[in-house]
Amino acid sequence: MQIRCALVGMPGSGKSTVGRQLAHRAGVPFIDLDHRLERTIGTTIRHFFEVEGEARFRDLESQLLAEVAQQPGGLVLSTGGGAVLRPENREVLRQFGNVLYLRASPEEIYKRVKHDKTRPLLQGGNPLEKLRELHAQRDPLYRETAHYVIETGRPSVSTLVNMVMMQLEMAPGAAAALPAAQA
Repeated sequence: MQIRCALVGMPGSGKSTVGRQLAHRAGVPFIDLDHRLERTIGTTIRHFFEVEGEARFRDLESQLLAEVAQQPGGLVLSTGGGAVLRPENREVLRQFGNVLYLRASPEEIYKRVKHDKTRPLLQGGNPLEKLRELHAQRDPLYRETAHYVIETGRPSVSTLVNMVMMQLEMAPGAAAALPAAQA
């Protein structure tokens, strides 16, 4: 089966970690949009936010997402947590392939990222409260964009990868993507 999917979700929901292993298992390329953006802008996202602002960052994110979506063939794409904020990005993602929302509660995400100083929207103030605000704002957008919602909760990364693989194998049209001997 040739996998072509995008992972969306809150910062710290496991998109990069699960995406990397999913791509490895499926034998397709993996692109972490945030890492690709950092290479493009030549600095960290956090620094870019501070210097150029979020609006400029979102412009570049949209541009790069559109470019990546044009790549043919199998691919696992991990998006940044805010990639769904713009309607045009949500449409690009839905056209790209299967979109999976890796859903985790703000409290679970906080446990995972509370010591991570690289996440610009979680610096200063009360990060747990900020996560709750972001979740309230973004959860409906993730759900609107996603074909499937995967609850990340407490499973191991390998369990999550298995859950994603099973979901993709059951997806409409999945049998058509399998080689004839497997279909």
